Amino acid sequence: MTTDTKNRTEFEKIYVTHYSRMKRFAQEYVIREEDAENIVQDVFLDLWEQNLLLLTHTNLFAYLFTAVKNRCIDFLRHKTIAQHAAQKLQDDYTKALQMKFQSLEAYDEQLFSEPDIETVIQNAIESLPEKCREIFILSKIEGKQQKAISQELNISVNTVENQMAIAYKKLKESLKNYLPFLIFLFV
Repeated sequence: MTTDTKNRTEFEKIYVTHYSRMKRFAQEYVIREEDAENIVQDVFLDLWEQNLLLLTHTNLFAYLFTAVKNRCIDFLRHKTIAQHAAQKLQDDYTKALQMKFQSLEAYDEQLFSEPDIETVIQNAIESLPEKCREIFILSKIEGKQQKAISQELNISVNTVENQMAIAYKKLKESLKNYLPFLIFLFV
């Protein structure tokens, strides 16, 4: 019998003798059968890759239990960290939802207490610099394309884009309390 065949036979004997006991041990800690199977499979794979060298110098039973125990600890540590991260994401999401909910409640009260929303918007548009206001009105109120605006005002499309960016920035700041409502106006 060759050394390779002898090693394979010895490994199979060890596997058959200890696999189910090691799996039950792992499953006590990691709960899911699939996870326990993976852990024990990894331990046996390590044993095979070491060409059973440990067998001559160690107590096999103690080695296997220690290896499975350590893999279970690593598995549980990883699961705990992943669960903690998932819980933090859920907490952050819940906080964001609460803030949005409170913002919308406050927004409703403010919006309906405002005597004339159109006046507020008109005043914000009127506060824009002259050229910026003109381009904004042509684009958003009259519905003209940037190329048409650039030709009409004899300016580059790039200038139109820059002026629109300035208008959005200034309107966003001056109308920040009405932002949810404005999304419907300017989209």
